[in-house]
Amino acid sequence: MTRLVRPARWGAAALAALLASTACGGTGGGGRGDSAAPDGSYSVALTEPDHLTPGNTTSSYSIDVLNGVFDTLVTLDPADGHPVMQAAQSVTSTDQRTWTVRLRPGQTFQNGEKVTARSFVDAWNAAAYGPNGWANNYYFANVEGYKELNPEDGGPAPRTKALSGLRAVDDLTFTVRLTAPFSPFPMTLAYTGFAPLPRAAFTDPRKFDVHPIGNGPFAMDGDWQHNQRITLKKYAGYRGPRPAKGAGVVFRIYASKDTAWTDFQAGRVDLVLNVPPAHLPQARRLLGDRLRGTPSGTMDYLGFPVYDKRFADPRLRKAFSMAIDRRAVVDAVFNGAYQPMASLLAPNVPGYRKDACGEACTYDPAKAKQLLAQAGGFHGPLELWFSNADSSYEQWMTAVANQLRQNLGIDRVAFRKVPASDYLSALSGRKETGPYRNNWVMDYPSAQDYLEYMWGDGNRMGWHNQRFLDLLKRANSAPGLDAATPLYQQAEDIALAELPMAPLWNWTDYSAWSERLRGVRPDPYASLRLDQITVK
Repeated sequence: MTRLVRPARWGAAALAALLASTACGGTGGGGRGDSAAPDGSYSVALTEPDHLTPGNTTSSYSIDVLNGVFDTLVTLDPADGHPVMQAAQSVTSTDQRTWTVRLRPGQTFQNGEKVTARSFVDAWNAAAYGPNGWANNYYFANVEGYKELNPEDGGPAPRTKALSGLRAVDDLTFTVRLTAPFSPFPMTLAYTGFAPLPRAAFTDPRKFDVHPIGNGPFAMDGDWQHNQRITLKKYAGYRGPRPAKGAGVVFRIYASKDTAWTDFQAGRVDLVLNVPPAHLPQARRLLGDRLRGTPSGTMDYLGFPVYDKRFADPRLRKAFSMAIDRRAVVDAVFNGAYQPMASLLAPNVPGYRKDACGEACTYDPAKAKQLLAQAGGFHGPLELWFSNADSSYEQWMTAVANQLRQNLGIDRVAFRKVPASDYLSALSGRKETGPYRNNWVMDYPSAQDYLEYMWGDGNRMGWHNQRFLDLLKRANSAPGLDAATPLYQQAEDIALAELPMAPLWNWTDYSAWSERLRGVRPDPYASLRLDQITVK
């Protein structure tokens, strides 16, 4: 056995000095000149969402808003992530394949329309219908009839717009027939992509996207003011299990989290969901118990466009991964707040293994250079893609770029910084021309949520492995977690061996709030429970 000697690590102080000269500041779009939100409301710093139609966004910034406007069928218990009924009264099955959903009676949308079984069936069909191009389309891939709504490229247009596996039985009951048994199904229904839609969402989709009408404890108070604010008010007609305790919420939209932090310090915003890591030492000194770090299911990865022949060789992708000193970047950019990762799963997900990645995620510049040479080297300029939502994205990409220059001899490196509202559509359209920042915010605590939606069919990397897909199918059909976990782990091993996307680090979410607020309780499964917060 060849013994690998770990080379000297980049010093955190030296890396921090390098990053200091390249940090980007950005400008804020919200919180100008006005203090905390009036009339018993409170304000929250937010990055510009891409959409506010539940079936058409996977952005965490959108979901922070939609969690207040919509009630999903279930929510996740903050202690262990098990499903708790919300808009549903029950979700049951005798075979894990055909599910019956019974709704809680008396629910209405914020325009007075009744919430019925058709509200869910129509919303799910709209997301699953391929020509609509909605972001959450693939979440319905295990419902019977999905393939008929999503023909292969060049195939004929769908002859139907409805999933054959969905059926409204009566006003309060609908059934879901899956392509195979899937025991985690109730847990998935906590995701906002499964929220119901009123008729208005289909009569004028563009208007609905800037003024969604939901069934949750808060209603829109005016239209979404792009790059400025989104205002919510308490919905007086709400009859669900989580009535709003506060009068309303003003989401102030910022292009930079650093600017949001500055406004928080000045009293112009009440709640910051992600304190920039550079400001954590100051926040710890000043805020005491009004700063809370929550172990997170959020992960950062470096994705590779494997459809580009320059990145097709797994040895090259492994070389890139082994040339990155994750600990040095975490210490310098994130003040040690995040955890370097050698797994595709977050630590709070059943089936997580601390060192699943092994050598491929170990910092070893000498081995990395050797692997790159074996793969034929890298030719042409290297473009690194990321969004402009947070200055730390550019900072860690700068650190990675310099490590690739130093450790692999790639001297022509350029950045492609994309507006946050356009970034996900660019990746989904496979427009990236080089490695890119990929981030995953856990929808529910299951290995399936990570592996299938990021590495499964239609993934952003253009990667395909049939054995991986077969293992996922078997794991999804397993009768329970004990039987499914080893199969998910075998699938993870395949993805790590080919490494179309390399794990980097796991987040700890640090929230900070003003003295005005009470009841701020972030948990691993919901960064923001709007209904629980009150104003002093």
